This record gives sequence, structure tokens and C-alpha cells, in this order.
Amino acid sequence: MPALEAGSTAPEIILPVMGGGTFTLSEARKQGPVALAFFKVSCPVCQMAFPFFERLHQAYRGKNVRVIGVSQDSAADTAAFAKRFGITFPLALDDTKKYPASNGYGLTNVPTLFLVVPDGKIEVSSVAWSRDDLDKVSDHFAAVTGAEKKQLVYASDNVPAYKPG
Repeated sequence: MPALEAGSTAPEIILPVMGGGTFTLSEARKQGPVALAFFKVSCPVCQMAFPFFERLHQAYRGKNVRVIGVSQDSAADTAAFAKRFGITFPLALDDTKKYPASNGYGLTNVPTLFLVVPDGKIEVSSVAWSRDDLDKVSDHFAAVTGAEKKQLVYASDNVPAYKPG
């Protein structure tokens, strides 16, 4: 089954979060749109993409939009990944035996980025690294917050426009 497409209803996610607490998608959506970034710490494309997801988080933090990472790894490995790549947004832990969130979203590859809007629909579904899809999420965040759109990727970053995971 391929990853859920834009226009689909986002399945509920209830997962523990690094540092304590629980992430519940339905609660997060009440505050505004949510970007869900699924990853595996060993994935080279995830390692390339996550600093840009951090830029997205920093650009719009505190503005009723959220970026949440969903790790397919242990808490210890996820913590090491966050430290290595400077990730400050919340990281939820998918169960590494059954992967309920990853399977619910039909993941076949990581990274996969979903933009879930408050009504529960998936606005953006992006399997792999896609600069265009990251820009769509940034455009949406800027529009709903009234903030100026922030540039997240620069030519000096020397990253491709697209890279499969």
C-alpha cells in the first residue's frame, strides 16, 4: 500500500514523545496544521532532510503550526539523531515492533512528510526529499499564520530538488 495521498483523511496518531508526554494528532490539529515527518535514523536522505524540517520549525514556531517527527527507532537512537542534527521539534516514537503510525499512513519509504490540516485532511503527502513539497508546507504555514514566508533552502545548501528515500 503506498503512502496516503493528499486529500485522504489522516489516521489518528497517539505516540509517546521523547522527553515525556504523548503526542495526539487530533489534539495537535485543534491548534492548527501539523507537519508529520516520518524517519529512520539510519536513512541518509532523512539525515539530509531533517535539518530543513528544523528550519521549517524555527521559521514558524509559536504560530499555531507544528512540526512533529515520527521516529521508527528506539528512544536512545532517536535522541542521538536529534542531537547530531540539531532537532528541537518534538519527536514521537512509533512502536518498533508493530509501527502503528507508519503502517496507518501506508509508509513504504522515509523520509515521508505529511501536512495535516485542522479538519483532518492530508494537504501534502511527500515520500522522499522534495524541496517543492517542503515549500508547499512552508507556504501553507505562512498563509495560516499571516507570517512572511521564510526561505528554507538556499543554493549554498547544495541539496538536490528531489531525492528518493
